[in-house]
Formats: sequence, structure tokens, C-alpha cells
Amino acid sequence: MLRYVFHRLWQSALTLVLVSIVVFLAVRALPGDPATVMAGEQADPAAIAAVRAQLGLDKSLPVQYLDFVGHALTGDLGRSIRTGIPVRDMIGTTLPVTLQLAVYALLVAVLIGIAGGVVAAVYRGRWPEWIAGSFSLVGLSVPTFWLGILAVLYLSVRLHLFPASGYVSPLAHPLRGVYFLTLPAVILGVTHAAVIQRQTRSAMVETLTTDFVRTARAKGLGRGAVIVRYGLRNSLIVVTTVVGMQLGFLIAGVVVTERIFSLPGLGKLTLDSVFSRDYPVIQAVVLVIAASYILINLLVDVLYTMIDPRVRVSGRAQ
Repeated sequence: MLRYVFHRLWQSALTLVLVSIVVFLAVRALPGDPATVMAGEQADPAAIAAVRAQLGLDKSLPVQYLDFVGHALTGDLGRSIRTGIPVRDMIGTTLPVTLQLAVYALLVAVLIGIAGGVVAAVYRGRWPEWIAGSFSLVGLSVPTFWLGILAVLYLSVRLHLFPASGYVSPLAHPLRGVYFLTLPAVILGVTHAAVIQRQTRSAMVETLTTDFVRTARAKGLGRGAVIVRYGLRNSLIVVTTVVGMQLGFLIAGVVVTERIFSLPGLGKLTLDSVFSRDYPVIQAVVLVIAASYILINLLVDVLYTMIDPRVRVSGRAQ
């Protein structure tokens, strides 16, 4: 198992290096000049050149990249061009909001997805499966931003069931904080619930048709015990991987949802930075999101080896 974990660690480190290069080059490919934005459109060329030198933009790209990586390894992500605030402090303020929303949405997705997948697998070919399948199709087909706008229009503006925007920290005010996050979490979780539901159904159908499940039924074990102890338990090996990937997608994909509900998370910070050509903030936020996604995948792979011994054997064989 240790060999497998070490193998995944160096793969994750190599992936992070490649991601940092792509992020660095992609940010600098954006149209516009941050030095001009910072100095002002009417500034003379000498002032713009001075700002470029101050930001290190007058250096070659390899030197800029090495400076960026060197400072990032020490925890220094630079300062915002727009506000002058250290990027580390800005991410430290916004990241908890995104994590709270992502975890809440994942809980919603897991509850709905696993329940729907079990129902669809147990009642194959009957009306419960059709209902669950219709929900899955809608969740995968309807854009999140459209669901969010409809939810704000009907559930917030007309029915006054949930706040249309705003944020209250669940750590400071638990009930009120959860109340403010419920609507965006449900909207964000519906799409991912559809993915989890389909994977759960597929794994459950395969498990329920195996010989050991038929043997358990032949021995007189109750239907509920067969479904939970044999069907769902063995299907969770596959579902665990899907859930871990969905958490990574949630952290990276909350931009639109945070914008709709005016949540002060990484999504809003990213969009504001893109509009203002704030290089340090953009590359730091994208790098943090990518590192989070890589770390989640690594943890899921390690957890997978603990759940399924066959993976440990395969990893040892490598």
C-alpha cells in the first residue's frame, strides 16, 4: 500500500507542476495589461513602465514563473494589483465560504443521489425508476445558472422562503448560516446528485445480480438486509470515487452559483480578478483550486485502497 501511495504522491506533484505552468501562461494570455490598469489609461509610458518593473512584468516569462513558484512555496502568493491586499489573506477570507457551500451541496447530492440510485436499481422497469430517471435527466440537462435564477425568482422574491442573496457564517450563527446557504447548496447539489444517482444505480444493478446476493436471498435473508448489507455496501466502493470527484468539481464550479446568490467566495473573487486583470489573484486562486482537486483525488485513491483490497494488490504489482 505504501508503494501505491508513494506512486500517487509523485503523480500528484507532477500534475501540480504542470497545472502551475498552464495557469501561469494562461493568465498572461488574457487580453489587457495589468500595469496599464493599475497606472491608469491616461498615464504616460514612463509611469506604466515603472509599474511593470514594480510588478516584475518586465522580466522574461521563465524568470517570472520561477519567481512565482519560489514565492508560492514559501506561502507568499503576492499582492493584489487592484487592492494591494496580500492574496493569501484574500483567499483565506473567501475559501471558507466556498468550502462551506461545496460541502453542504455535496451532502445534498449524496443524500438525493444515493437514495435515487437505490430506488432506481431496486424498482427496475417500474414507475419509481422512471421518476428517478427523469430527475437524473433534468439534473444533468438543465444549466445550474438557470435553476438558480428560477429559484431566486420564485422561492425568494415571490414566496419569500429563502433569502435571495447574502451570506452569514455558519460558524458564528449556525442556524442562520445554514438557512442562507440552503438554497444555493440545493441548486448546486442537484446536478451532482444526478451523476451520483446514475453511478449508484449502475453499481447496485450489477451487485444485486451477483451470485452472493442470490445466495443471501435463497437463505431467507430479508429484502431490506440484502439491499443495504450486500447491495449498497458493495456498491459504495464505486460511489466513493464518484463522490470524491464531485467534491472537486463543486469547489471548482461554484463560480456561477456564488455570483447568482452574491456569496463572497472564491468564485466571486475569481470573476472580479479576471475583470480587473489582477494577475496575482487569478493565478493564485486557480492554483489553489487545482491543488484542492488534486488533493481530493489523492485522498479518494488512498481511501479506495482501504475499502477495496484488490487495489492494494494492484498498486503493489506496479
